[in-house]
Amino acid sequence: MTLTELLETLPYGPAPEAAKPALEWIEAHKGRFGLFIGGKWRDPSTQEWFASINPANTQKLADIAQAGPDDVSEAVKAARKAFAAWSKTPGHVRARYLYAMARQVQKHSRLFAVLETLDNGKPIRETRDIDIPLVARHFYYHAGWAQLMESELSGYAPVGVVGQIIPWNFPLLMLAWKIAPALAMGNTVVLKPAEFTPLTALLFAEICQSIGLPAGVVNIVTGDGRTGAALVEHEGVDKIAFTGSTEVGRIIRRATAGSGKKLSLELGGKSPFIVFDDADLDSAVEGVVDAIWFNQGQVCCAGSRLLVQEGVAEKLYRKLRARMEKLRVGDPLDKAVDIGAIVAPVQLQKIQRLVQKGVEEGAELWQPSWAVPTEGCFYPPTLFTGVAPASTIAQEEIFGPVLAAMTFRTPEEAVKLANNTRYGLAASIWSEDINLALDVATQIKAGTIWINSTNLFDAASGFGGYRESGFGREGGKEGLWEYVKKAERPTANAERKTLNAKRKAQDALTLDPRLPALGFPPIDRTAKLFIGGKQTRPDSGYSKVVYGPQGQLIGEVGLGNRKDIRNAVEAARGAFEGWRRTTGHNKAQILYFLAENLEARALEFARRLELQTGLDGMAEVEASIQALFTAAAWADKYDGVVHNTPIRNVTLAVPEPIGVMGLLCPDDQPLLALATLAGAALAMGNTLVVVPSPVHPLSATDLYQVLETSDVPAGTFNIVTGERDELAKTLAEHDDVDVVWYAGPQAGRAMVEKASAGNMKRTWTLAESGPLPGMDEILRQATQVKNIWVPYGA
Repeated sequence: MTLTELLETLPYGPAPEAAKPALEWIEAHKGRFGLFIGGKWRDPSTQEWFASINPANTQKLADIAQAGPDDVSEAVKAARKAFAAWSKTPGHVRARYLYAMARQVQKHSRLFAVLETLDNGKPIRETRDIDIPLVARHFYYHAGWAQLMESELSGYAPVGVVGQIIPWNFPLLMLAWKIAPALAMGNTVVLKPAEFTPLTALLFAEICQSIGLPAGVVNIVTGDGRTGAALVEHEGVDKIAFTGSTEVGRIIRRATAGSGKKLSLELGGKSPFIVFDDADLDSAVEGVVDAIWFNQGQVCCAGSRLLVQEGVAEKLYRKLRARMEKLRVGDPLDKAVDIGAIVAPVQLQKIQRLVQKGVEEGAELWQPSWAVPTEGCFYPPTLFTGVAPASTIAQEEIFGPVLAAMTFRTPEEAVKLANNTRYGLAASIWSEDINLALDVATQIKAGTIWINSTNLFDAASGFGGYRESGFGREGGKEGLWEYVKKAERPTANAERKTLNAKRKAQDALTLDPRLPALGFPPIDRTAKLFIGGKQTRPDSGYSKVVYGPQGQLIGEVGLGNRKDIRNAVEAARGAFEGWRRTTGHNKAQILYFLAENLEARALEFARRLELQTGLDGMAEVEASIQALFTAAAWADKYDGVVHNTPIRNVTLAVPEPIGVMGLLCPDDQPLLALATLAGAALAMGNTLVVVPSPVHPLSATDLYQVLETSDVPAGTFNIVTGERDELAKTLAEHDDVDVVWYAGPQAGRAMVEKASAGNMKRTWTLAESGPLPGMDEILRQATQVKNIWVPYGA
């Protein structure tokens, strides 16, 4: 036999990584781990323990504490106590602690890697070469933001005590994604690791002790879903950051509704992997391997839907089957293994059940000829072809090494297939035509797009989803906003009291708008709804009387209902794609034109404002014109950035409109609030269904006459008057509404947040009165960041 033949037939021998150091670490703790609260270890008040299991051989690794509500309360109490000092600790000092964490992770990198593999089942090559280096990178990167916070996030303060719940697929990396930015911005943390994979979080707690991190800044409470629920519901928590399934995310959204807790959710995905006919197919095959068989497919952004252009589909399938035949499944500690163990029997059973469903629905199943180990939780790489776009395996997140393949003919069809899912976390596009790739990338509804690459992550680039993949970002500067809030202005309450006093002190105007003119009775003025660019009567056939500040009758508006909202949403959805694609320059011109036409009717609007509010109408009109000018100015200037990720890659962070917005306006300054909020939302490319203040709606109904003369495309700006909370509920429950901004009472805010959980739409709730938010915050709330990774070089 020749050397060439030997090299072609030589089987891979085992290359095991020693488990002994990690097992000795567990043994040093007598195989039992308590809770880390207030800088100290303690047993759970429940006296309950559960086993952490090695999924590769089903053997017990350790006993883990089951935290109860009392333990969670103690952890929150410790975090609250620590927050007082930590939030005021200079950024440079926080940076030193984060730097020390990064260094400690590097110093103990092999221990972390082996422990992660034992606990999770993923191959040692992945934990050693991907997870742990990225963990260190996140702490280094956010040490820099701690140093720069005072100058670069001036006017912002930490949120407070943050409850963080992380999944089992990237146990330590998810910890770093959440703890690093939280601490950098001055928050304190109570973190609950996944029930299946708590060990590296407990090792990290020891690092916190070793570097002298102040007690209570980081607290680790282990347990199952009951522990997570206690953390979510605790009144002492100011923010919840959750990564996990969309189903649990929905429960958390409803549980936190109305609580005032800040919330970020990184949820499920069903990411498309799109291969065009000009792609390098060999590279695409390797990309598929990384997209769906990395971490056994247990990745929220796994490229689980393979979309192939019809002309190269069979060729790609042949290459893919040949590559699958050479993949190695086995002992995760073996450095020659490609695919490790599924995390737990319950997850393995879910995968098996969904694969069987795919077979029953008519898809063609293919698996390699070799068998997987019988001991432990293993499943072979699996390919389905001939998959129907609406089938279960094309729509449901399997979270396993299962790939569903479909074909397309044109780029337009590829985009429709890619967006044919309730999720929007990530996508991968393969083409040698960069123009085509970038054009398709802008049309796919997902938070991260990889071009000729997949599963690239870095601390400098934000990660997060669209639609039912959640909201908020982790990583990059965009991820920092999840852990800060506008610093309180000590004069805000005083200003509000002065404003209210001024309003009460105003005398009613002597001029009644209903007095006869020129000796004739006044012509009854009908304020209609404005839907799809047209004035329309409300479906209900009812009107609502509007009174001035002294109780005088000043007009009537229609009472919109569910059908009116349905029509308005339909009009906004129809206008969205065209408005989104309108250039920033042209959006600005329309907003300038709107301001110009408002100025031409300034006296009329000022008089109407004075009748409604009793305050200086002309001052508000002028401020509204300035607000429209500001929105127009930002329309072509709210730029993205190029993230400095440490590979040969241009990572474009592009702010995009969210989509169809329900905007329920505050009561104060009715015209200014509408101009400020709606103007910014329009400038960013959203289309609107506006519900004016029920107290002062007439400025909005007057505005549609200005909209008609200002080149605002039909359906872009819709106005439905009526009862605020009734219409808010309809908007929040509507599955074709992407975001709701609601200004109103506390009960209404809770209702909107709870109702929004249906399709996990974003919400932004404001007080019904008081100062308006700053433009920087409004623009962030009007956009979502899409990160597009474009590798370069031969």
